[in-house]
Amino acid sequence: MSHRCYIAVDLGAESGRVIAGLYDGQRIRLEPVHRFPNGAVSIAGTLRWDLLRLWAEIQDGLTQAATSFGEWIGSIGVDTWGVDYVLLSKTGEMLGQPYMYRDPRSHGMLAAALAQVPRKDIFAATGLQFMEINTLYQLLSQSRSNPELLGLADKFLMIPDFFHWCLSGSRVVEFTNATTTQFFSPEGKWAYGLLDKLQIPTHFLPEVVLPGTKLGTLREDVARRCGMRRVEIVAPATHDTGSAVAAIPTAHTGTPNWAYISSGTWSLMGVEVGKAVLTDKALEYNVTNEGGIDGTYRLLKNIMGLWLVQECRRSFEKRGKPMDYARLTHLAEEAKPFLAFVDPDDGAFLAPSDMPAALREWCHRSGQSVPDDEGGLVRCCLESLALKYRVVLGRLEQLTGTKVEVIHIVGGGSQNDVLNQFTANATGRPVIAGPVEATAIGNVLVQARGAGEIASLAELRDVVRRSYGLKTFEPAHRAAWEEAYGRFTRLCKLPND
Repeated sequence: MSHRCYIAVDLGAESGRVIAGLYDGQRIRLEPVHRFPNGAVSIAGTLRWDLLRLWAEIQDGLTQAATSFGEWIGSIGVDTWGVDYVLLSKTGEMLGQPYMYRDPRSHGMLAAALAQVPRKDIFAATGLQFMEINTLYQLLSQSRSNPELLGLADKFLMIPDFFHWCLSGSRVVEFTNATTTQFFSPEGKWAYGLLDKLQIPTHFLPEVVLPGTKLGTLREDVARRCGMRRVEIVAPATHDTGSAVAAIPTAHTGTPNWAYISSGTWSLMGVEVGKAVLTDKALEYNVTNEGGIDGTYRLLKNIMGLWLVQECRRSFEKRGKPMDYARLTHLAEEAKPFLAFVDPDDGAFLAPSDMPAALREWCHRSGQSVPDDEGGLVRCCLESLALKYRVVLGRLEQLTGTKVEVIHIVGGGSQNDVLNQFTANATGRPVIAGPVEATAIGNVLVQARGAGEIASLAELRDVVRRSYGLKTFEPAHRAAWEEAYGRFTRLCKLPND
C-alpha cells in the first residue's frame, strides 16, 4: 500500500462516520469504515446528546480502521457541528448531560442578553450572527439556572474538542469551532469583556489552537482497546463547515468571486474573506464571521437547510408512508411549481413537532395555496431554499463589493440535483456540485497538511480538484424564477435587493 492514511471522525446531527482518507501525494480517496446514527435524546423535557454512545461508536470505527489500515494510519482528527459544549471537572468528569442546540433552555436568552449589552457591541466584539442557539445564550441560560455546575467546571470544550480529549487527553478548543460561540473575538481571543458584562464565568475557557495543531498521541488504553498504534491526534478545522469549505474545489484565491453552500441539515452559504467584516451593514444583515484555514474567515449566513425535508420525511414515516430522499425529490420534481413558499428561517421551523403541519400553517397564514401532498410539501421546501439563497447571495455581494460568478455546493445536499438546479435558476449563477464528502475530505487533508504533505490551502484544493468529478448546473427558466423571487420576498417581508 503506497498511500498514507488519515482517519476522519465526522459527526453530524443525523449520523456519524469514521472514514479513512488515503493520500498518494497527488489524490485523495475516501474509504468508509464505520457509520452510525446520531440524534438528540429527549429526557425530562430537555434535548441532550448521548456523547458516551458516540464515543463507543468512534472506538468501534477505530478498531475497524486499525484492522484495515494498520501501520499506514498517520493521525486521527474529529469534526462536528458547532455551538454545543461539554464541561469537564478537574478530575475529568463530564459535568451534566450535554445539551443539544435545539433545546428550549436558550429561549428568551437572546433578548435577555440584548437587555444588558447592545446588539452592536456584541457584534463588534465577536462578528457573529445572532441566533438563539449560539453558545453564548446557552451559557447565559446555564449561568442563571445552574451556576453551581459552572462553578465546578475546570474546562469548557466544544464537542469535537471533547472527543479529542477522549482520544488524547488534550484540553484545548480549536479555532474554527471557537468562532461559532459568539464569545470569541476576531482579534483571536475569548471575548472576556462581553462575558463579564453578562456575568458569565470565564475561568474554564481553555487555550485556542489553530487547524493542523498536533494535540498529542492516542491514549494508551484506547490504542490497546482498538488494536492501534499510538498515532498522532491532529485538530482539523473541527467545525464541519470549516472542513467542508477547506475542500471547496476552487482555483480562485484572494477574492470572493465565488460563493459556497455547505448543504446538509443546515445550509451554510458564504464567501471566503481575508478578515472579518464588522460593518453596520453586516450587523443589519445578521451575517456571521467564522474562522477558517490560514487566517481566512467565512462570511456566511446560516439557513435552515434540508432540515425541513428531513423532518417532513420523519413525519411521513410516522404516518405510515416511509420514503427515501430520492423518492421525495422525484415527487417534488413532479409537483406543481411555485405553488407556495415559506421563509426557511422562520422560528416556526426550528423544532416543530410536525414539520408538514408547520409548513401548511405558514402557507395558510400567508394567504397562499396550501400543499396537499408529499411532493408539494417538499417542492415548497426546495424552492424556498433556492430563493433564500438568492437573498443571501445578494447581501454577500453587497458586503464584499464583488460579484459572485459561480456557486459551489458541497456536502450531502450536493447530491440533490433538483435543489442544485433550482439554486442555479433562482440565483442566475452556474452551480458546481461536489464533492459530497467535502467535510471528511477537508478533515483528512488538513491532517495531511499538518504532517507536511501539503504546503498550502491552494495546494489542498488542487488535490480535491484532481481527485473528484464535479457536476455543473446552468441557470434556466429565468423569467419564471424572477417572478417567483418577487413573490417570495414580499411573502417573507424581505427587501428585494
